[in-house]
Amino acid sequence: MATLTEAPTSTVRVARDRRTKFGDSTVELLVQGAHCANCIAKIESGLLKFDDVDQARFNLSTGKLTVHGTQLRSAALVSRVEALGYKASTFKPSAALSADAEGERFLLQCLAIAAFGVAFVVPLTDSTQALWLGIADMGPATRSVINWVVALIACPVTLVASRPFFRSALRGLSVGRANMDVPISLALVLSLGLSLYQSALQGNQTYYDAAVMLAFLLLIGRYLDLRVRRRASEAAQRLIAMQAVMVRRLGADQVIETVMAADVRPNDRLILAAGERLPVDGVVLSQGALIDTSLVTGESVPLQVAKGDMLHAGSIVLDQPVTLRATAAVQDSLVADIARLIEAGQQVRSRYVRLADRAAAAYVPTVHAIALSVFLAWLLLLRASFAVSITNAIAVLIVTCPCALGLAAPAVQIVATGALFRRGIIVKSGDALERLAEADIAVFDKTGTLTSDKLELSNRDRISDATLQSAALLARASRHPLAQAIARAAGPGTMAHGITEFEGLGLEAHVAGEVWRLGRADWVGASLSDVPTTTLWFRQGDHRPVGFDFETPMRPDARETILNLRIRGLESLILSGDRPDAVGSVATSVAISNWKAGIGPKEKATELDSLKAKGRHVLMVGDGINDAAALSMAHVSLSPASASDAAQSAADIVFNGASLSPVVVALDVARQARKRVLENFTVAILYNLVAVPLAAAGLVTPLIASIAMASSSLIVTLNALRISVPPAVK
Repeated sequence: MATLTEAPTSTVRVARDRRTKFGDSTVELLVQGAHCANCIAKIESGLLKFDDVDQARFNLSTGKLTVHGTQLRSAALVSRVEALGYKASTFKPSAALSADAEGERFLLQCLAIAAFGVAFVVPLTDSTQALWLGIADMGPATRSVINWVVALIACPVTLVASRPFFRSALRGLSVGRANMDVPISLALVLSLGLSLYQSALQGNQTYYDAAVMLAFLLLIGRYLDLRVRRRASEAAQRLIAMQAVMVRRLGADQVIETVMAADVRPNDRLILAAGERLPVDGVVLSQGALIDTSLVTGESVPLQVAKGDMLHAGSIVLDQPVTLRATAAVQDSLVADIARLIEAGQQVRSRYVRLADRAAAAYVPTVHAIALSVFLAWLLLLRASFAVSITNAIAVLIVTCPCALGLAAPAVQIVATGALFRRGIIVKSGDALERLAEADIAVFDKTGTLTSDKLELSNRDRISDATLQSAALLARASRHPLAQAIARAAGPGTMAHGITEFEGLGLEAHVAGEVWRLGRADWVGASLSDVPTTTLWFRQGDHRPVGFDFETPMRPDARETILNLRIRGLESLILSGDRPDAVGSVATSVAISNWKAGIGPKEKATELDSLKAKGRHVLMVGDGINDAAALSMAHVSLSPASASDAAQSAADIVFNGASLSPVVVALDVARQARKRVLENFTVAILYNLVAVPLAAAGLVTPLIASIAMASSSLIVTLNALRISVPPAVK
């Protein structure tokens, strides 16, 4: 199968030159220090200015920068990226994981230091000193001693804990760009500097608590953001792990050798035993086998294949050995394509600009301009002293410090995700709820999503309890999905003794002097004309064979969920790899008129791209590995807890239980959260419109500015607490 040339190259490849449609070489770099959509644009646009670069694509989740061009050199590209203010090196998966882990440890250390500072400094600062120390009337000498004790802790703690902001600010300034961390760094340093100045003059107003509290709150947000981005790369990593396996290859001399899947080439003959997963795409050379193709189709019913049938990587051999002729190498297989699609989807998502980022875009130049203007106005126009001028300028910086702005969205996110967690709905991505609130169309997979993920007996009413329990004595010994369905229907119980499994045929045991068999119709001795749709047969001795039919039942509230989404303005669509008759039946039962069947992972991703081109914001719900790419490329995605590991990793939200109602619950909470965030931004803006002029006029001291800043943060936090999860979906 041909690879997708438009998608980023696989994350398992280290940087090396190779022919591409964009030029004659491609280089992959690991970039550190990028945090947002603006960083992506800055890196990509910065490289595209060079004539030898045809395309640059940066994945924020994995930190991988893929550059296509003409005669590219890694060293030159590293220098260009570092000139933009970021750290860069040759990309290696192990190095990327190590860098993420190192960055997480560093932020956690800084957060712990800041937490210590908050616990020590806040109770001993200014207005709280008398309360905590029990001193009603504190004299200047006592206050001075306490202030210097606090300074000895607050200054080093704040400076050490704030290193992430300082480093980011210096990187930006080194290339002539001021980012959000520049005013944060200024506020921290100037707050400490003014506090030291007041302590030296035995003043009664210090701002150590404001500095250390600001560092603590902002570090929490930075740490959580890094955790979210690390999770975002898990889906592709899981698929890559599927390709890093050993496989048995049959040579021209009929000698079997065990090789890495990466060493398999087209036309190699492979032998796979029952239970093994196909590492590459290929054509079946042996006669018949039962294959789990859920990776490709999402259908949980195994497929009986014959000689000449095409199988895709990721399919599992269930009952007997299969000889396969490879038609593609590992990097060109379906699984590799899915991994590349997932990475491409993550890159698209990384470009999403959050509400907080949009609001912050104008923050940096505005705050700097106001603070500088206030300082110059007091110093030059009003002829005030330097101390008064700098105090008023710092008051402006403190009063406009982005605590309320920075907490406006995270506070809502924490409350909303906590409320959803209590309902068994786990939000994995930092901006998932914001994207979910924008969704206007819902796309569903069929099997395991609208239907149950496990097979059930469809003809249970025609099978006696005694027959079911007898068949279960054999079924409990097998891991075959059809046998497990019989075991579940029968409930807990024992197994027959001396069970023998015949590959490709079924199970046999001698019970009470009789031969009992559970398996294929011809092996058991049944006539296919008896029950044409029967998949598994059971026979006790000379008794007439009994056929077991299977189906994937609907989730109990699937139709109600679709109707609730329609009420909320979302139309629904089914995209499934299953047969048209099966998909059409499910679509009719849940009242969905728009559906497509028989489509694979790439086709699903193409359908989502088409919807995106029409301006639609797609909510995708799926559970299989074959859904992972679509889940990653959707505007927002949800997956049940019963889904495959790759699907859960690719999804933004994972929900527990057999019900689909969590999709509607999450949508309702997301829309509530968006409303609260907008309200919080309104509060922050109104606060600044009132506080900034007062601070600029010298009517707000830094102490009052700190109190006002804390008050605005408290207001947005209390507003976030108004989010509620309805007890039932209506």
